[in-house]
Amino acid sequence: MTQSYNFENFSCPLPAAHPDAIMLGHGSGGSLTAELIRRVFHKYLHSDGLTQGNDAASLPLPAGADRIAVTTDSHIVSPLFFPGGDIGKLAVCGTVNDLLTAGAVPRWLSAGFILEEGFSIEMLERVLASMRNSALEAGVEIVAGDTKVVERGKGDGLFINTSGVGTLAEDFQPDGANAQPGDAVILSGTLGDHGMAVLCARGELGIQADITSDVAPLNGIVNALRIAAPHTHVLRDPTRGGLSTALNEIAAQSRVTIELDEAAIPIRAEVASVCEMLGFDPLTVANEGKLIIIVPEAEKEAALTAIRQAPYGAQAALIGRVTATGRPLVTLRTALGTHRILDSLSGEMLPRIC
Repeated sequence: MTQSYNFENFSCPLPAAHPDAIMLGHGSGGSLTAELIRRVFHKYLHSDGLTQGNDAASLPLPAGADRIAVTTDSHIVSPLFFPGGDIGKLAVCGTVNDLLTAGAVPRWLSAGFILEEGFSIEMLERVLASMRNSALEAGVEIVAGDTKVVERGKGDGLFINTSGVGTLAEDFQPDGANAQPGDAVILSGTLGDHGMAVLCARGELGIQADITSDVAPLNGIVNALRIAAPHTHVLRDPTRGGLSTALNEIAAQSRVTIELDEAAIPIRAEVASVCEMLGFDPLTVANEGKLIIIVPEAEKEAALTAIRQAPYGAQAALIGRVTATGRPLVTLRTALGTHRILDSLSGEMLPRIC
């Protein structure tokens, strides 16, 4: 016997609504995705590029721009919120600062979110608010975005990928290959704040210390350098691998020897104490709001003065000089008057900090 069905009475029910947490359906690209974008993302992120509603934003190139700089970075951190910042602020500032080190004026960011099923909507809103505030401070627009959801247990709450575009002018072109003998090496502030703040925030080692991450957009410092030291040779942010690794990269690019003065390197007492307790070298600990600035000797005093007057640069210090060409090397003159070679960080000392 053949049974007949009335398919007009069949329907596919919508997934049960869970407004307080991320569901797999939020990554489907359908109505739940659209609802999440409208209800949560649009509350915090606004720009002409996003409101176009297309798969790619169409943006005008500012007048006077000779070239563009492009960078991309993926951001993971545990915990997602830590003293002085969070993964959202880290994502915006990290990409903005990468553009700044190329001498670019940061203009636009894209943001891709990998969310884990069950992630709190309230926590997502906190991250988005932080991104909005950081983008406003840095003078950039988030013009494109994407959201994906992975199953519970297959992510770590939230990962963010950001790409950035900035415009370049011919009159300010720092490059890692431009360091020259006689150049002064300046550090814009204290070392190791970010890495130690994140480590202490985990609570795994039972260490309590008054350490705040330095994560910040450094537009003010670079804008001051454009005027005070227009022949700046190198800009670099010492993130993963810290000061030692970043300087070794510069030494290799420029094929120079760089000598540092240990006594001149600014390190907070709290950071130094935690590093000593755990056996870490502050020179290899991550930073997220500091710049290495290498300038001609003739511009070092003007550069130092300008940096110290800019936001986040009050503790800038002259920490060394470029001494010779031909042999890529970084050395440290210790407080005892001896010298030791500084190597790049080997392996992973402090995982998941940026």
